[in-house]
Amino acid sequence: MNNVLSKIRTPFRYTFKNATIALIIINFAVFFLYNFTNLIPISEDFFSLNVIGFVYRKFIWQPVTYMFMHANFAHLFSNMLGLFFFGLQVERAVGTKEFLLLYFVIGILSGLFSVAVFYALGTYQMQLGYQPYAFITQLIGASGAIYGILLAFAVIFPKSRIYVWFVLPVPAPVLVLVYALIEFFAQFSRTSNVAHYTHLAGFVAAFFYFIVRMGINPIKVWKDAFRK
Repeated sequence: MNNVLSKIRTPFRYTFKNATIALIIINFAVFFLYNFTNLIPISEDFFSLNVIGFVYRKFIWQPVTYMFMHANFAHLFSNMLGLFFFGLQVERAVGTKEFLLLYFVIGILSGLFSVAVFYALGTYQMQLGYQPYAFITQLIGASGAIYGILLAFAVIFPKSRIYVWFVLPVPAPVLVLVYALIEFFAQFSRTSNVAHYTHLAGFVAAFFYFIVRMGINPIKVWKDAFRK
């Protein structure tokens, strides 16, 4: 067991390559290509994460590609703003390779959790007719990964203050807790089509990423930070 953990925790050599900016550019480029050009003739349902595509049609790329699809500009902008503010700091702290591993592991795991929920609840349906694939319930957006990056920021910089609405300073760990509670209770509300459990899954995936990959217990980090 110790040998397995030591291999899992083998660190990358530190490099910083601005992968955060590259991810933001790619996300904006994909949105532009799909909404303002005809250069990609394939339906975006092909790249979103959904039960029909992933489970039945074996579109195994969907747990990655769904992170680059967004419903509208507001959805895209809010996600990329969060990635810019928190992702850059996390990438500078852990290095580009670790950041990319963190980002994609969290995004993939939160997506897989969500599609498992879709499957368990039966919230999907294959459309009849001539469409080769069409989906009622699908997941798009980088929110799960970005919520995980927010938790990573709070672990790496536990004493930092985040200015909510650019006015109210809130300790990063407290903000994570507040967001987690909001997402938890919002999941029981049927007032929107936001997959709140995906956001919660992002938090959980990041939490265990630090424990398994980094050998760091986020709760201990936060307790020690507030004791000093």
